[in-house]
Amino acid sequence: MSAAIPPGGTLVSTFKASFVDVPIDADNGNAIGTTQFLDAAESLTTMFDVLGAVTFAPVKNDILGNVKKLRERQLAAPAESENIQDLCRNELKTKKHTATEGLLWLVRGLEFTCIALSQNLAKPSEELADSFRGAYSNTLKPHHSFLVKPVFSAAMSACPYRKDFYGKLGSDTDKVEADLRPWLAALDKIVGILKGFVESKEAKW
Repeated sequence: MSAAIPPGGTLVSTFKASFVDVPIDADNGNAIGTTQFLDAAESLTTMFDVLGAVTFAPVKNDILGNVKKLRERQLAAPAESENIQDLCRNELKTKKHTATEGLLWLVRGLEFTCIALSQNLAKPSEELADSFRGAYSNTLKPHHSFLVKPVFSAAMSACPYRKDFYGKLGSDTDKVEADLRPWLAALDKIVGILKGFVESKEAKW
């Protein structure tokens, strides 16, 4: 479960790690720091507890499962895994792709969450279910089997009402939005970099 929100604080401020703090080495092909990125992705999953722990369990478990695959590769070859891109390149050299495939799905899950929350924040009159449904159609749905789609569709329909959701993120709505915006902007930037990487030839197996 997510950490207790201190008075005047927000859920985002309780995250163990934030995408805002993930190092991106612009001089090294936008290399993304592995540990900080995985910590931030793990922290993001507490958002799903607020959205509905039971209904969003498949989304949360999917992200955590893919983080685990990347962490295991990082532990197996720490010197070759200081940034996410090198971690995958070096894994592929061993003719394995467990972590690289994990990254592909992790990026899809993060993109789905980022688009849904960004769109909802940008449209004050839109309910969460509509934002998440739209994001799902554009990100995960094309890659899901006919068995998985109904599970995710049920989760979208079970989203809490907008006002209830933001209320659970913190008592001061303006502060909640002020914390969410830079966090989502940082997530969007990272997703863009990693999406480009996983779609490139060097990330293919």
